[in-house]
Amino acid sequence: MVNARIKNGIRRLRFDHDEMTQEELASRAGCTRQTIIALEQGKYVPSIELAFKIARAFGVTLEEVFQYEE
Repeated sequence: MVNARIKNGIRRLRFDHDEMTQEELASRAGCTRQTIIALEQGKYVPSIELAFKIARAFGVTLEEVFQYEE
Protein backbone atom coordinates (compact mmCIF):
# COMPACT_ATOMS: atom_id res chain seq x y z
CA MET A 1 0.00 0.00 0.00
CA VAL A 2 1.40 3.38 -0.98
CA ASN A 3 1.75 6.01 1.71
CA ALA A 4 0.33 9.13 0.08
CA ARG A 5 1.92 11.22 2.81
CA ILE A 6 5.37 10.85 1.30
CA LYS A 7 5.87 13.27 -1.57
CA ASN A 8 8.94 13.68 -3.74
CA GLY A 9 10.52 16.21 -6.04
CA ILE A 10 12.27 13.75 -8.35
CA ARG A 11 10.82 15.12 -11.57
CA ARG A 12 11.76 18.71 -10.66
CA LEU A 13 15.25 17.64 -9.58
CA ARG A 14 15.81 15.76 -12.84
CA PHE A 15 15.05 18.90 -14.82
CA ASP A 16 17.15 21.04 -12.48
CA HIS A 17 20.08 18.69 -13.16
CA ASP A 18 20.48 19.28 -16.90
CA GLU A 19 17.22 17.48 -17.69
CA MET A 20 18.54 14.14 -16.44
CA THR A 21 16.57 11.31 -17.99
CA GLN A 22 14.65 8.74 -15.99
CA GLU A 23 17.01 6.12 -17.40
CA GLU A 24 20.11 8.04 -16.25
CA LEU A 25 18.71 8.49 -12.75
CA ALA A 26 17.76 4.82 -12.59
CA SER A 27 21.28 3.83 -13.60
CA ARG A 28 22.85 6.11 -10.98
CA ALA A 29 20.49 4.88 -8.26
CA GLY A 30 20.73 1.21 -9.19
CA CYS A 31 17.07 0.65 -10.03
CA THR A 32 14.89 0.44 -13.13
CA ARG A 33 13.37 3.23 -15.17
CA GLN A 34 9.97 1.78 -14.28
CA THR A 35 10.75 2.35 -10.60
CA ILE A 36 11.59 6.01 -11.29
CA ILE A 37 8.32 6.39 -13.24
CA ALA A 38 6.33 4.86 -10.36
CA LEU A 39 8.07 7.14 -7.86
CA GLU A 40 7.38 10.26 -9.90
CA GLN A 41 3.73 9.28 -10.21
CA GLY A 42 3.43 8.70 -6.47
CA LYS A 43 2.62 5.02 -6.98
CA TYR A 44 5.64 3.72 -5.08
CA VAL A 45 7.51 4.64 -1.91
CA PRO A 46 11.18 3.65 -2.06
CA SER A 47 13.16 1.72 0.50
CA ILE A 48 15.35 3.92 2.67
CA GLU A 49 18.39 2.60 0.78
CA LEU A 50 16.97 3.59 -2.60
CA ALA A 51 15.87 6.96 -1.23
CA PHE A 52 19.46 7.69 -0.15
CA LYS A 53 20.82 6.53 -3.53
CA ILE A 54 18.44 8.86 -5.36
CA ALA A 55 19.41 11.80 -3.14
CA ARG A 56 23.10 11.08 -3.71
CA ALA A 57 22.54 10.85 -7.47
CA PHE A 58 21.35 14.46 -7.29
CA GLY A 59 23.96 15.52 -4.71
CA VAL A 60 21.27 16.72 -2.29
CA THR A 61 19.92 15.72 1.11
CA LEU A 62 17.20 13.15 1.54
CA GLU A 63 14.80 15.89 2.66
CA GLU A 64 15.38 17.80 -0.57
CA VAL A 65 14.02 14.81 -2.51
CA PHE A 66 11.39 13.34 -0.18
CA GLN A 67 8.94 15.12 2.10
CA TYR A 68 6.66 13.63 4.72
CA GLU A 69 3.34 15.40 5.08
CA GLU A 70 1.63 14.98 8.43
